[in-house]
Amino acid sequence: MPPPPDLDTLTGAELKELVIQLMGEVTQLRQTVAQLREENARLKGLKGRPEIKPSGMEAATEPPKPPKREKRRRGKVRPRVKVEDRVVAVAAPAGSRFKGHVAYLVQDLVLSVQAIRYQRERWLMPDGQTIVAPLPAGIAGHFGPELRRFVLMLYHQGQSTLPRLTVLLQSLGVAISKREVQRLLTEKQDDFLAEAAEVLRAGLQTAPWISVDDTGARHKAANGFCTQIGNDCFTWFGTRPSKSRLNFLDLLRAGHTDFVLNDMAFGYMRDHALPATLIGRLAEQPHTAFADQSAWNAHLDRLGFTALTTTPNPVQIATEGALWGSVHAHGFLHETVVLSDDAGQFAVGHHALCWVHAERLVHKLDAFTDANRAAQQRVRTLIWDYYADLKTYRADPGKGRRQALRARFDRIFRRRTGFVTLDRLLARLYANKAELLTVLDRPETPLNTNGSENDIRSHVTRRKVSAGTRSDLGRDCRDAFLGLLKTCTKLRIAFWDFLGSRLGIPGAQVIPPLAGLIRCRGQPA
Repeated sequence: MPPPPDLDTLTGAELKELVIQLMGEVTQLRQTVAQLREENARLKGLKGRPEIKPSGMEAATEPPKPPKREKRRRGKVRPRVKVEDRVVAVAAPAGSRFKGHVAYLVQDLVLSVQAIRYQRERWLMPDGQTIVAPLPAGIAGHFGPELRRFVLMLYHQGQSTLPRLTVLLQSLGVAISKREVQRLLTEKQDDFLAEAAEVLRAGLQTAPWISVDDTGARHKAANGFCTQIGNDCFTWFGTRPSKSRLNFLDLLRAGHTDFVLNDMAFGYMRDHALPATLIGRLAEQPHTAFADQSAWNAHLDRLGFTALTTTPNPVQIATEGALWGSVHAHGFLHETVVLSDDAGQFAVGHHALCWVHAERLVHKLDAFTDANRAAQQRVRTLIWDYYADLKTYRADPGKGRRQALRARFDRIFRRRTGFVTLDRLLARLYANKAELLTVLDRPETPLNTNGSENDIRSHVTRRKVSAGTRSDLGRDCRDAFLGLLKTCTKLRIAFWDFLGSRLGIPGAQVIPPLAGLIRCRGQPA
């Protein structure tokens, strides 16, 4: 806005022109104020938070579906279990001729409770020692493997609660307490916990991309956060008290506890503005690997990092760099794209952004005038059309189309609409150009984090059903089984069969290690 003129130097005609101009501006401002008052009155009448419907960009940009053909009849039922044949006889009158059988398939579920008392032989050997016959394979404790499978299946995939599960078992005739059901869910699950850790390691080693998200979680009566990591082959969950970048980098180590100083670590420190003198101080030391947090903290203390009070925090940046160095030292995330919803803690490595979350910022923007609403709608239309063309590019990438899409991105997000808040938002999105257009160089990368949101929904349901966990073991078992369940679904393995194979149930289908299946899928064709 130009500075006000010196009124004493203006002529009468100039003063008259100035007054007319100011009266016009006052009229326009009065109209704007009236519209804002009407909008405020409407908003005051709302109860609770205003309901903002989803943008709908993802569904609206899907390619048209082919016309539906005539409705097909139901296909042949193919049970996953062996079919037992039973002949049903009928009293036919004299003179009838037998014409074979008419098949009629019936599926049923048999729930029965067994109580077996094993009379284990006991022998006294000549040397005075006693030997007792071992229990059959699959027996661990006073509850058999089929019962353990049933409990794990209903609790994790059926999303049942502990009290309801206990009542159900008791109504079937099982003599069991709630405490014993809790033990079946958490105790002696080391093999499952180890397999969940191997799933994460296999995914981080072979995945061309991963998508990440987090949600709130309660543990030991305190608020925490559950982080999801996965792609179209695997899912892994980890609940921790914090959702900082330090926590995320720690999760990406997949159970390793070391801190490593290598080229990736020093590159991270330079990218995050750690002074070159401090980087040199770390680089000139002979020790480059530290076994755990205490050893790393002692090293920083010896180098004087803990006494510094500069910005950015030298201890934090150096620790994040050493964690990033550990991630790469173990062979994780080499050239892997990390796709997120623009939460700051996930911005590591080759980072990409979700288009649905980016467009949602424009969708949720408050516009109080007709001109602003029109500008908002024009920009949303441009983004929707652009998003549809990005989907087409993913299916059939090409160099010429890549250059055209880059130029078109500039025209959309560098435009000026006259709606100041919208223009600022477009400038913010334009600053994220490289992360939003990762798909142009890596077409295998999804355009949104819908997969992560779908995965983490199961954890949200579990949280609503059963609140929080009380022990670290209970937390780890919940996260591990939910991750294994989602991974089995993505690998098209029935969770029931997976549990039967791991619990050693006789006759159960043999399921190979999930980590091996993930590595096979991650290998280039």
